[in-house]
Amino acid sequence: MGLGLSRFQYTKGLHDLGSGGYAWLQPDGGWGWSNAGLVVDGGESFLIDTLFDVPLTREMLDAMKKAEPKAAAKIGTVVNTHHNGDHCNGNECCKGAEIIAHKLAVEGMRHEPPALLAGFLDMAPQMGDLGKYVTQCFGPFDFKGVTQTLPTTTFETELTRHVGAKEIRIMHVGPAHTPGDALVYVPADRTVFTGDILFIEGHPIMWEGPVGNWIDACALMLTWDIDTVVPGHGPIANKDDVRRMKEYFEFLTAESRKCFDEGLSVAQAAEVIALDGFADWGEAERIIVTIDTLYRDFGREGG
Repeated sequence: MGLGLSRFQYTKGLHDLGSGGYAWLQPDGGWGWSNAGLVVDGGESFLIDTLFDVPLTREMLDAMKKAEPKAAAKIGTVVNTHHNGDHCNGNECCKGAEIIAHKLAVEGMRHEPPALLAGFLDMAPQMGDLGKYVTQCFGPFDFKGVTQTLPTTTFETELTRHVGAKEIRIMHVGPAHTPGDALVYVPADRTVFTGDILFIEGHPIMWEGPVGNWIDACALMLTWDIDTVVPGHGPIANKDDVRRMKEYFEFLTAESRKCFDEGLSVAQAAEVIALDGFADWGEAERIIVTIDTLYRDFGREGG
């Protein structure tokens, strides 16, 4: 469990958050094993993210229909929190729904279709150790069975929707993890679905940056009246975990800046930065991407 104690067990499947809110969890939360959410009220439904392939998404939707037969029988609205496929590849399973994403997330989806990862997996046997790593991370998923289904509605800063009497606020906080990162806040339920602005029990990966946007997104959530935090990956969390993520990026930024000023390479920085305070987090290899992005933020020559 993360720093914050949770009343929810980290087990695969649908977890009832109370008041018509649900989280779908996929342990162990590593590469591709993402979370999703559902909000229902007044016979209407709102889905936060689909999953990495069609079979996984159908399994999730079937569980949601059993829990909420009337509301989840036909999903009315879907939001994709960003463009990574583990949060949108199952969109085709929600035919007829309004699908919402930030405009930069849609651009990312166009540039990184499911066929791209399918191609990497096909090439993996010729890629040596990298190919083994790619297969280990992404081999369990069926990318060739995905028909990419893009969002039908885009937004730039913030968008509000209602599910029954509940207000749902969708806020762009990127570029951070990716260009189009969005938070989905349900004030009445004191719940936020964070997409990959939060990885719990795993090191985050900052593909895009700048890091200040990620820190600001955590700071924003800390101002909200929230009890339940559903991360993009990992167990259900709370504000303590949001605070911990903010501290992580503040720490890694400061340490990376020291390495940058000393003239160390990204690889050297990844070797010397001590992650003792975060030793129990998985996927530590991701820090090399985050440090590389930080170096770019610091004004590294050559981008």
